[in-house]
Amino acid sequence: MEKKTALIIGASRGLGLALVKEYLKRDWRVVATTRQKSGTALHELAERSSGQLEVETIDITDTQQIASLRQRLQDRKFDLLFVNAGVANDRYETIGEVSTEEFQRVMVTNALSPLRIVESFQANIAANGTIGVMSSGQGSVADNERGGFEVYRASKAALNTLMRSFAARHAGDSRSLLLIAPGWVRTDMGGPEGRYSIEESIPRVVDTILAQAGKTGLQYLDQFGKVVRW
Repeated sequence: MEKKTALIIGASRGLGLALVKEYLKRDWRVVATTRQKSGTALHELAERSSGQLEVETIDITDTQQIASLRQRLQDRKFDLLFVNAGVANDRYETIGEVSTEEFQRVMVTNALSPLRIVESFQANIAANGTIGVMSSGQGSVADNERGGFEVYRASKAALNTLMRSFAARHAGDSRSLLLIAPGWVRTDMGGPEGRYSIEESIPRVVDTILAQAGKTGLQYLDQFGKVVRW
């Protein structure tokens, strides 16, 4: 059988790199992206992958770079598109304190740019494939009972809303659409206080993604496959 293929956006480190490793472990072929042209752990992994992993360079906040990658991959088909790229900011900074520039940086990177990727590469995903985006439990409006992480929360809530609008515009699409909340994971971005290690979270995330194959419509799920409240 021909191997399954994944396009993973934002994979130079942390959760993205772990996703690549997990899919390679499960014998998928992977095209993964980073903003750096060389020297990352992703590039080192590609050198050891016996051709299973290809690395592409893109900054998803740059529309010209999105268009260039779309051109390079225009004839490729994937079973999975997963957008992991995102940024954090000062968890204690309130909406009254954040600068306009910082607010724009977080919103553009975490909400606008991932949906631009989804819009640009949807035609590359097989009819029975999956389009997923890394969200967060922080993006749940219903579960926001303690506050904190205000700008990051807002960006993930915006991401969820944009993905829901995409799903509404593509009602009847045969592909699975997923927003994944991986849990608070100990990474450079998540910090050392996270509840889960990468080794605990990411295999469960991949299990959840694979379990939803063939299920149409948009779902907002955690690493265990449980529904997250909107």
